[in-house]
Amino acid sequence: MKRAICFLAISLIIMTGCGGGGSINQSDDYITIDVTGRYPQKELILQDFMDVEYIALETSREFLCQGVIQAIGNDFIIVTNRVRDGDIFIFDRNGKGLKKFNRMGRGGEEYINIGEIILDEENSEIFVSDWNKILVYDLFGNFKRSLRFDEGYGYASIYNFDSENLICQNSSFNNEEIIDKSPFVIISKHDGSINKEIQVSVQHKIPSYKRINHNGIIVTTYTSNFPSRAVIPYHNSWIITTYSNDTIFRYMPDHSVIPFMVRTPSIESNNAEAFLALGILTERYYFLQTQKIEPEVRGTTPQNIIAVFPVTHLMFDRQENRIYEYTVYNDDFSPKRPVENLIKRPVNNEIVFWQRLEADDLFDAYREGQLKGRLKEIAAGLKEEDNPVIMLVKHKR
Repeated sequence: MKRAICFLAISLIIMTGCGGGGSINQSDDYITIDVTGRYPQKELILQDFMDVEYIALETSREFLCQGVIQAIGNDFIIVTNRVRDGDIFIFDRNGKGLKKFNRMGRGGEEYINIGEIILDEENSEIFVSDWNKILVYDLFGNFKRSLRFDEGYGYASIYNFDSENLICQNSSFNNEEIIDKSPFVIISKHDGSINKEIQVSVQHKIPSYKRINHNGIIVTTYTSNFPSRAVIPYHNSWIITTYSNDTIFRYMPDHSVIPFMVRTPSIESNNAEAFLALGILTERYYFLQTQKIEPEVRGTTPQNIIAVFPVTHLMFDRQENRIYEYTVYNDDFSPKRPVENLIKRPVNNEIVFWQRLEADDLFDAYREGQLKGRLKEIAAGLKEEDNPVIMLVKHKR
């Protein structure tokens, strides 16, 4: 059974002293999934159910980057580096470098940190989320305005809702002190004001951290680091989920909220065992992940202790009405290669996810005759030190 291990960030406060088969039920309204189940394996070829596009990012002295995609539109690709240097690169959809800017700083028109970047091509604007505000720039990096967070709110999983608004998760929701705020909001792109709070029922609010006594050392683990997207674009609607809820909801453009998926056993039960998160959603397959609620704490000293949360990657096959553990392969490699786990940040209703392919790896694969099709053509012109090639995975037409 394929397993992955998720390492969550921990902080330490030193103190002395002290199986079987799963089930699934699909109704016309929603899917019920047993997070404690054990499921068979299935292998998939990515190209059998998705369209794949490769884009080589132009490499030059000005446009030398690490290829972290932040946003993709019809005309532009927004890219940053893995290191937090504040650089923002704008490429066109063919990978040609158009603009690079950096507004990192502590001034009113600057960001201290880049959390997320949202591209609004309709209004020719870029939204950069920082610790307690969202900075708005034009496509040349010129400052336009700042959207301040309301008290008690922090925004994550941010997407365009429409031409006037953003839809966001309230990332402060799991703080125990926050008791009267909604987990999701729609905010104005003009001034950041909350235009609508999205109400969903919550059975049992789960705090964002847990303290565990491990051989006399108190280990603090954070559920907020679980690699889940709280908001996922899906057929001109949004899937919204919180750790504290058994139900994953679908939020419709008319503001109605309907059940999409329900976990069992309940998060409130003694045998809850694992969190459930959604990843990539395609026409046929829903990619899921369960993560144990209780971590495995390893190590004997404060310096080497880590909290390890075992995770299992699952896939719900809508056509077969069954759940599997899975491996997805990219058939443009020979032999075919596994695609990274599919609990990713979905891009939009066209592009389901992206993956960075390093130039030096493609250079070697081409030299060894391991590539096919368009990927082989692109790799033929690469140098080892070039920018990454971006793989865009899109809904089949």
